[in-house]
Amino acid sequence: MEYFCYHRDRPGSLALRDELLEAHWSYMDQYAKEMIARGPTLADDGDTPTGSVHILDLPDSAAARAFALDEPNYQAGAYRDVLLRRWRNMLGRTMWEFPGGRTEGNRYLVIGLGVAPGQAADLTVPDDRDELIAYGPLLADDGTTWLGTAALVRAPDPGTARAVLTPDRYADIEVHNWVFGGRPTTED
Repeated sequence: MEYFCYHRDRPGSLALRDELLEAHWSYMDQYAKEMIARGPTLADDGDTPTGSVHILDLPDSAAARAFALDEPNYQAGAYRDVLLRRWRNMLGRTMWEFPGGRTEGNRYLVIGLGVAPGQAADLTVPDDRDELIAYGPLLADDGTTWLGTAALVRAPDPGTARAVLTPDRYADIEVHNWVFGGRPTTED
């Protein structure tokens, strides 16, 4: 079962996040095989973290909750909250298989929160799938009730990223700067 997990930073928690960086990476290393996508969201300055996205394939809801709530930054209070939802990988690939690579272009997390549960929208992959890093519906625990849509998108600007979703079908659409996550390597 696939899950979308978005931890949002608590204001003023940057020093704590920096202090816990190795603990965070070590924790995520335990889930390397389950990871579909990961990475921080950033403030408009392109540098200050505002949250952390993880999309994983886990055995069940209990494992997903444990993943989200046992994360070191969450345990220490660096995160103010977490959005955890079932998710369906409509692209059938991981972020590492994205044809656009890790660094070229602007990247965004787009979250559309549905107007009403079950009134599904955007259940087919948009035509320009080459600009999509990850894409799929946010679902209730039953795995079928639609609650919204989450996507990781390469786009020239936030407005273009937002346009991946049908605006009048959502109560709110959030767009956040996002970058590929993980431990720095010599390739980065």
